[in-house]
Amino acid sequence: QVQLVESGGGLVQPGDSLRVSCVVSGRTFSMIAMGWFRQAPGKEREFVAAINRSGNARYYGDSMEGRVTISRDNAKNTVYLQMNSLKAEDTAVYYCAAARIGSVRYRNGIVGEYDYWGQGTQVTVSS
Repeated sequence: QVQLVESGGGLVQPGDSLRVSCVVSGRTFSMIAMGWFRQAPGKEREFVAAINRSGNARYYGDSMEGRVTISRDNAKNTVYLQMNSLKAEDTAVYYCAAARIGSVRYRNGIVGEYDYWGQGTQVTVSS
């Protein structure tokens, strides 16, 4: 059973930084690409970032590019999303997801290329 558990969300002020984490178990972490998505109330799930198995290739969606960095620590089975200069419109539930084995289209942020998802962590940006 593959499990993804996010943490690190919370309430922050506009302009703040926040790092969310996702620990993966039940699969050899170093063999899977990972992604981060977000979903705000009433909106579709949106691609934020993805990272390949080794961590040397990163891909970003349009919504947060330039303000976000994805990284991973394969020794800790953990993927991170560092978010900077947060805005009110960044308020959403942030999900990590594990890409299908062998997928290459995960880098395009296609939801169907990810087969396991975490429960999400709420990030609220408000003054």
